[in-house]
Amino acid sequence: QVQLVESGGGLVQAGGSLRLSCAASGTIFSLNPMGWYRQAPGKQRELVAVITTPGITNILDSVKGRFAISRDNGKNTVYLQMNSLKPEDTAVYYCYARRTRVDYWGQGTQVTVSS
Repeated sequence: QVQLVESGGGLVQAGGSLRLSCAASGTIFSLNPMGWYRQAPGKQRELVAVITTPGITNILDSVKGRFAISRDNGKNTVYLQMNSLKPEDTAVYYCYARRTRVDYWGQGTQVTVSS
């Protein structure tokens, strides 16, 4: 089993920044990829950014240039640096990891961007 614990969400004004962290514990070898999804009220969950063990990334077009994903394999932690936040970035952000074709999810952390 894999446990994912997020931190770093909160309320920020438009144009501000937040950094999300997700620490993995349990059976954590071969977690690939790791990343972040988000779900806004009334919308489907969408991929924000994922990163593979070697560092290859896939990032949602609408956040490119504003968000950056990174990973510390030694700490089994993935980060999402969010800059120039917009009200439309408001959502619950979920940490995600895959291991041996099984998907794992964190409990979610709320990000609210006020205009």
